[in-house]
Amino acid sequence: MTVYGQASIEELEKAGEFENLRIFPDKAEIVPEKKKPFWLENYTVLISLMLIIIAYYFQFSNGEKSVPAIASFLGAILVGGYSLFKSGIKNLMKLDFDMRALMTVAIIGAAIIGEWSEGAVVVILFAISEVLERYSMDKARASIRSLMDIAPKEALVRRSGNEYMVNVNEIEVGDIMVVKPGEKIAMDGEVVSGFSAVNQAAITGESVPAEKHAGDEVYAGTLNGEGLIEVKITKLVDDTTIAKIIHLVEEAQAEKAPSQAFVDRFARYYTPIIILVAFLVAILPPLLLGADWSEWIYQGLAVLVVGCPCALVISTPVSIVTAIGNAAKNGVLVKGGVHLEEMGLLKAIAFDKTGTLTKGVPAVTDYKVFASSDPKKLFSTIAALENKSQHPLAASIVRKADADKVAFREIEIENFTSVTGRGIRGTVDSVTYYIGSPKYLDSIMNGGLPSEVSEEISRLQSEGKTVMAAGTAEGLLALIAVADEVRESSREVIERLHALGIVKTIMLTGDNSGTAKAIGSQAGVSDIESELLPEDKLAFIKTLQRDHGKVAMVGDGINDAPALAAATVGIAMGGAGTDTALETADIALMADDLKKLPFTIKLSRNTLAIIKQNIAFAIGVKLLALLLVIPGWLTLWIAIFADMGATLIVTLNGLRLLKVKDK
Repeated sequence: MTVYGQASIEELEKAGEFENLRIFPDKAEIVPEKKKPFWLENYTVLISLMLIIIAYYFQFSNGEKSVPAIASFLGAILVGGYSLFKSGIKNLMKLDFDMRALMTVAIIGAAIIGEWSEGAVVVILFAISEVLERYSMDKARASIRSLMDIAPKEALVRRSGNEYMVNVNEIEVGDIMVVKPGEKIAMDGEVVSGFSAVNQAAITGESVPAEKHAGDEVYAGTLNGEGLIEVKITKLVDDTTIAKIIHLVEEAQAEKAPSQAFVDRFARYYTPIIILVAFLVAILPPLLLGADWSEWIYQGLAVLVVGCPCALVISTPVSIVTAIGNAAKNGVLVKGGVHLEEMGLLKAIAFDKTGTLTKGVPAVTDYKVFASSDPKKLFSTIAALENKSQHPLAASIVRKADADKVAFREIEIENFTSVTGRGIRGTVDSVTYYIGSPKYLDSIMNGGLPSEVSEEISRLQSEGKTVMAAGTAEGLLALIAVADEVRESSREVIERLHALGIVKTIMLTGDNSGTAKAIGSQAGVSDIESELLPEDKLAFIKTLQRDHGKVAMVGDGINDAPALAAATVGIAMGGAGTDTALETADIALMADDLKKLPFTIKLSRNTLAIIKQNIAFAIGVKLLALLLVIPGWLTLWIAIFADMGATLIVTLNGLRLLKVKDK
């Protein structure tokens, strides 16, 4: 048995048993536990539900007080409510009057006066809510584990002239790591030789792969392009950027304390008051007025039935479950009631740029021809050349050619060459073409680029676009600009959010300020923050929370995970979002449809209004029924009517949320 301080691992896990916690040594490889089937993991809830169905059958066929009916209800209470009673009785002994204590007292009271069916129904409702809570907690822990798999566990390291596959925990600062084309980079470091384009969107959020030369920094978990690079390790595995992101997510989730529901806070006062009132009703009249003991004990037990929080307990979940079901039908996955409630209180919403406000895929935005040749024929030649390139931007030109039905695949190319870090060249019909960065064409062309062309390039770059030039040694033929396009819905969504009273809409991005300003102005956001690393996004979210209170973050990448976890509500773009962003987020827009965001806020506000109505009504009915104790008019059937009638009304009121529409 491994012992830490004065406590063993087994004792620590037992302390967290209700939360289903497990402890693993730091750096140890976590082997996922074999998942039990849902029915086996929650067999007590299913057995309890079956016993309630059997009990109602006996009740209708043999009478309400038949022994088989009572025995079945009692079995359902004991099987389904075991963990509830264990916790509730312990809390009552500590005078901690939380929701479990309230439920325990109500069920015991119902059993004492023979209301077995009511006790069993309350138990099953509570047991189902426990299952849902446990499921969401398991998913949250799985997201942390999935983050750990982003970076490879081994890397090819050169030592003393020989190459070895080495576990990342054994790699030291100063080692030389060899990264082949198409491989993931295992450690943070600095390129010492070679050139490649590295897709680092998962870490920095940049939409276009970054070109890496000697002296440039690379991050663990990013994807190498077509070049072979050698990297000098600069950080140990625990200090890599991806490791920091993991810790940021863990810390942010720990900092975000769960919202304590109104019913829980109310129960701390409500439970002892109901118990005290029931006790006084049972003993004071006989002691002070000589009234009949059996009659007033019955009255006291009736007070406990009135005090049964069924309508109060149902008032919030029925509204939440209905709203979550409506949201799901409209393509919005809400991971818990508290997140839905928080959505209605938002004052500011921060958006990641790439893949959220934008489509996340580079596309050709401008094609300007400078020569007198046929633009379509020239574009087919450019597409044919780029089709042989492995550069990520080449794919955007090929996609554009396919979309415009430009024929290019049958064009024969001779002497094709990729000029590392600069561009490509190839011969078509005895003419040698060059395509690449403006600097590359400037060095190739006789006399360089004309000044008016340089001005056009600067203008396109100021709009956040990546510019490629195409030409021959005799002169420039065309400029092609590529950029990550803004989603068609982004501007409309931002306008609707402002109309709903959202004070601030902020775009957060790792891209440069020029690109950020161009995209931000197209989307219509109120504020823009650029050149941010994951920790910067997290810090900005915390600043927003200090200034505005309730803040949401909308994102789709691993680099958004810390900010998603720290925000009051984290919202992930579902279809394109990474697993980590989806698991870290509280709400997911499953069809990548930003237009669902205003709908979710509207649904949340309606839900909050109905919850308040239900709670006020449930408490009002209880108080009215309790007033009947004064003249001694409170009977058992009035108590049951007050409780079950209120339950039915709050349920029907909650179902109105099904009518909330998108638009």
